[in-house]
Amino acid sequence: MSTSLADRVLIAADAALRTLAGVTAGSRRSPATTAEAGPDDAARRHSAGLMRVNHSGEICAQALYSGQAIMARDDGVRAALQRAASEERDHLAWCRGRLEELESRPSLLDPLWYAGSFALGVASGMAGDRWSLGFLVETEKQVEHHLDEHLDRLPPGDHRSREILEQMRLDEIAHGASGEALGAQALPLPVKLAMKAASRVMTRSAYWV
Repeated sequence: MSTSLADRVLIAADAALRTLAGVTAGSRRSPATTAEAGPDDAARRHSAGLMRVNHSGEICAQALYSGQAIMARDDGVRAALQRAASEERDHLAWCRGRLEELESRPSLLDPLWYAGSFALGVASGMAGDRWSLGFLVETEKQVEHHLDEHLDRLPPGDHRSREILEQMRLDEIAHGASGEALGAQALPLPVKLAMKAASRVMTRSAYWV
């Protein structure tokens, strides 16, 4: 049964509160199964900075998919967005748990990232389902590239973070493929470049703040 716009707004508000309060629970166990190797302080701080960036990225994903789902015309597209958001909640919980293991915290700017990403999700959804899916596909491609970079930058002994990022990468690839299968419209080059620029601002600031 299709939900009303008012119901979708209330659901989105509840999701926002849960996401920013850090009470979102994953449905899958963390892929981090290797025993902690006890990294030195410098390596731990570096891993924490990278995982804080990834956690902020998952905050953005929750907001983006929430905004898109509110505006989706087709129930099948909305269901696909909600499935992707569910797996992204797993990523959010895994990253937050890893930050706690590393004795660190999420970015203080997460509410800002959430608000901006939610607005982008609503805007892309208003443009139509194919454009919304195109935004999803491009987002996942950029996240995949970003995860590849982080896998290269992780300290060699941080196997637990690596296991999390490797599973996240597989999930992001699947989300992008799902969007393409549903008829995503390729985004214009200027939009892709703007997305990359915004992503750089988030990743560079979240590492420290």
